[in-house]
Amino acid sequence: MTRQEMIAFKTSLKKAGERLITERIAVLKTAIDNAQEAANSEDKSSAGDKYETGRAMGHLQKDMYAHQQTENTRELENLQKINTDIIYTSAQTGAFIRCADHSFFIAAGLGKQLIDDQSIFFLSPNAPLAKLLLHKKAGDHFLFNKQDTLILEVY
Repeated sequence: MTRQEMIAFKTSLKKAGERLITERIAVLKTAIDNAQEAANSEDKSSAGDKYETGRAMGHLQKDMYAHQQTENTRELENLQKINTDIIYTSAQTGAFIRCADHSFFIAAGLGKQLIDDQSIFFLSPNAPLAKLLLHKKAGDHFLFNKQDTLILEVY
């Protein structure tokens, strides 16, 4: 693979990650709006405690979704800062790591994604596996899913 192909591939991974996170944020915004609407529409009844409990649950849900939205927004901002034009020789934020059975992109914690018919693990730079991979190079080994894994290439 040429240098330009490597850069183009990492750029496409970054864009796929941005798209996934943006979709998550949109879903969370809808969930926040629905939770707020549910809390606001809770009818006052003779069972006042039920009314207050329903409103409180709606607000708790809204707060939970808002927290998730904040985390996803932060993740998106961090992903957007990654420069995919750099070809790395060791694993670090922005690097793509190809192994025989698995591939990893250290950029955002999106888990296993199917991109162009390839399974790629999107790792947060703060994830334990990303920290394990940190500074490893092609030819190095690491333990993944209780198996010795050889790094074939890093870029």
